[in-house]
Amino acid sequence: MIGLTEATSQPDLDAFGTQYAQAWSSQRPKAVAAMFAEDGWIAINDEEPARGREAVEGVARGFMTDFPDLDVRCDCLAFVEGELRWHWTMKGTNTGPRGTGKAILISGYESLVIGEDGLIVSAHGHFDQQDWGRQLGG
Repeated sequence: MIGLTEATSQPDLDAFGTQYAQAWSSQRPKAVAAMFAEDGWIAINDEEPARGREAVEGVARGFMTDFPDLDVRCDCLAFVEGELRWHWTMKGTNTGPRGTGKAILISGYESLVIGEDGLIVSAHGHFDQQDWGRQLGG
């Protein structure tokens, strides 16, 4: 796959968005990390970026551990005002260690930069942390 640009067809964007969602739903953190460039990074809301595949894998492992039934769906992947945004919905039950046992259903998006090799260079995730806390009872 080549880098995604505003000239990329919607079916190709949809395929990438679905593949990324499947990686997050796979319970295989390496599957998420494999979609990132070797020095790629992910940041969630205002957290410091996790830089490099190993760090990205750690972020994915955290979600997958906290939500063993994690299910992420791609709502759409599209360019919005020149920015590639992957809109997603996740659901799962927080039954991992230190879990609340409560279910969550939340939507958000990641601003993505995709390199010429088709790997994610950067992903900046955004979701409503107050809603997250409310749903988990915190």
